[in-house]
Amino acid sequence: MTDADNGVLHTLFHSDQGGHEQVVLCQDRASGLKAVIALHSTALGPALGGTRFYPYASEEEAVADALNLARGMSYKNAMAGLDHGGGKAVIIGDPEQIKSEALLLAYGRFVASLGGRYVTACDVGTYVRDMDVVARECRWTTGRSPENGGAGDSSVLTAFGVFQGMRASAQHLWGDPTLRGRKVGVAGVGKVGHHLVEHLLEDGAEVVITDVREESVNRITHKHPSVTAVADTDALIRTEGLDIYAPCALGGALNDDSVPVLTAKVVCGAANNQLAHPGIEKDLADRSILYAPDYVVNAGGVIQVADELHGFDFDRCKKKATKIFDTTLAIFARAKNDGIPPAAAADRIAEQRMADAR
Repeated sequence: MTDADNGVLHTLFHSDQGGHEQVVLCQDRASGLKAVIALHSTALGPALGGTRFYPYASEEEAVADALNLARGMSYKNAMAGLDHGGGKAVIIGDPEQIKSEALLLAYGRFVASLGGRYVTACDVGTYVRDMDVVARECRWTTGRSPENGGAGDSSVLTAFGVFQGMRASAQHLWGDPTLRGRKVGVAGVGKVGHHLVEHLLEDGAEVVITDVREESVNRITHKHPSVTAVADTDALIRTEGLDIYAPCALGGALNDDSVPVLTAKVVCGAANNQLAHPGIEKDLADRSILYAPDYVVNAGGVIQVADELHGFDFDRCKKKATKIFDTTLAIFARAKNDGIPPAAAADRIAEQRMADAR
């Protein structure tokens, strides 16, 4: 056993970040599939969470990411009021290089073998068309296209929910839920980020963006010349006069390097697992930076895919996603009353719901 293996097993069985019910390692050599399915909790119902397709540096890194993401889904689903536990899957490899119909079908068979304990959907590197393929082998698949009985792209409601979290943050900090005149920096303007930019502009915000993909930036700046683009995330978080920072790419955006130089007064974004390690939430609080917990504000997408299991209704989902505003305000109030950071307050509320279910 390598040190890395031992680290993953220690996380799973012994650390506060573990406690997962089941971890499944999947391999189909014919298609090149290597995947990890992690079920953190089914206390509230079948585990629900997306499938991430990413070129991890190692298998150990992939397992660790699956564990973290699955745990986050338990908390997200609990805070969203869903009757679902938390799970997540990761497929190892570059989707631009190895994704194929055979690979997705093989993956669908592995998900189906869990007999409904895990319901999958889209995530980074997977799309609606991929879920249509997976669903051919697995009926526990959401995020499918409308023509195949699904709800389509969940990034629309994810962005809407983040926008509600921003409005709640503005209400809590400045006494007004509007973002008019506020400068908002969005890091990552892909599937979710570009929808978020539209909400911000419609509300009258000044928007600054960055993305590793030049075409994603150009799509927005060509349509909205008023939007400013900067070279990278490091430049974005140092932008003078920034009111809100919205990390909308991969996790770990709030770390020992970024928090000390962050100019924004609020962090509210779509990315999962934004806190690089325990203690970062206190560093934010010590700098008087208000943090809207990621798994609370980005729950619009999971609200949508959960609804798909019961016959999708967009208006019903949007109404549920609108409640993210009230949930975020309640977390800020709990944090103030308990004298703890908002991330800890959200965890307490979610953990209580899971404990009550057990």
